[in-house]
Amino acid sequence: MQVHSSYFDKPQELLERIVAQMEKVIIGKREVIEQLLVALLCGGHVLLEDVPGVGKTMLVRTLARTIDCSFKRIQCTPDLLPSDLTGSSIYNQQTAKFEFRPGPLMANLILADELNRTSPRTQAALLEAMEEKRVTVDGETHALPEPFFLMATQNPFEFEGTFPLPEAQLDRFFMKLRLGYPAPKDEMELLNRVVERHPLAQLRPLLLPEEFMALQKDAQRVHVDDTIKGYIVQLSAATREHADVTLGVSPRASIALMRAAQARAYLSGRGYVIPDDVKQLAVPVLAHRLLLAPDAELAYRSREEVMGGIAAAAPIPARRYAPAQ
Repeated sequence: MQVHSSYFDKPQELLERIVAQMEKVIIGKREVIEQLLVALLCGGHVLLEDVPGVGKTMLVRTLARTIDCSFKRIQCTPDLLPSDLTGSSIYNQQTAKFEFRPGPLMANLILADELNRTSPRTQAALLEAMEEKRVTVDGETHALPEPFFLMATQNPFEFEGTFPLPEAQLDRFFMKLRLGYPAPKDEMELLNRVVERHPLAQLRPLLLPEEFMALQKDAQRVHVDDTIKGYIVQLSAATREHADVTLGVSPRASIALMRAAQARAYLSGRGYVIPDDVKQLAVPVLAHRLLLAPDAELAYRSREEVMGGIAAAAPIPARRYAPAQ
């Protein structure tokens, strides 16, 4: 595959092509695809929570086909060990030395399927990889390839034999997304497309990992006015004071929301962030980081519902947001 350097004259056209290609397989879920691209432009990890069969794994495989990068799938089970993820040191009798044998985490795009089925010890092995983008095996640190994205899936309705993700790990997921069931017309279109050949087999890479990393750097240059930063801080503070929330979001979440708003503005072809960028991403970026109060859980209120209410109630700043000329 050749580097398409000409795409960077109009990066939004390239990003639109990525979304359009992924929609050939994931039908009727443009908003989720765009949110996934926002997370990737920020170098963030994504938790896909939904019922079986709606396309979580297919979404990740489609992305791997679109970006020409290495892809590994990990099926999480209760007997999975940390070394099964990170790799291990093997003694080589010929050289009389221990050699590092990399595990599946040594790839650009990782799919951890049913993450909540593996033990807390193995879940904890992912924390260093997610935050530091490296793994430590037998006291030696090994850098992960760049770019590095972890996408994990879990079923929210199956609890037997599962280990709920701890708050510290949830906080390291940049975003939590749900696909949901397709609309009837989209499901009909899906049936038509897979009659003879699955559309995934026809996809071709649109860009290299190095190109995607260049897009990430471009997205970080999007201007964020102090008024927008104040709006983000206001949202974060509101989660810490809300009656339905025991534990509000951390400063890490505020940074994530700002980065996400930059990426959304970049996808829209703007060089500056507006309040709508923040408001539209508040739920997928912040909701999964909340710890609800017992009364809210007894009332069957979801984190998304509570965060949506906080975002709706927060006053939106009114002024110019573009950088001064």
